[in-house]
Amino acid sequence: MTAFKPYLSAIEAPTRADVDALPGLTVLEFGTTWCGHCRAAQPAVAEALAQHPQWQHLRVEDGPGQPLGRSYRVKLWPTLVLLKDGQEVARVVRPRQTADLADALNGA
Repeated sequence: MTAFKPYLSAIEAPTRADVDALPGLTVLEFGTTWCGHCRAAQPAVAEALAQHPQWQHLRVEDGPGQPLGRSYRVKLWPTLVLLKDGQEVARVVRPRQTADLADALNGA
């Protein structure tokens, strides 16, 4: 199984202003290490992102009161927000298959 970089904690996570200023293509993945849905989605996320190396991938730990997740109105984990130059262009919630995310990456 592919090793993943850890989720950025609230202290390490970028602010919304930082994210809005990101150039290029970025996938923000909101979730937690203990979330079963997040763990189950990781193989599909890894495979889809491996096919799209132009996308920067930031994993952000989410939870009640976490400002970045709240600013994107994240309700379920994992939620992947696809950004182009800091602007949301697509969103994938609880991907189960590689195609769930790959379709969004191709269309953005």
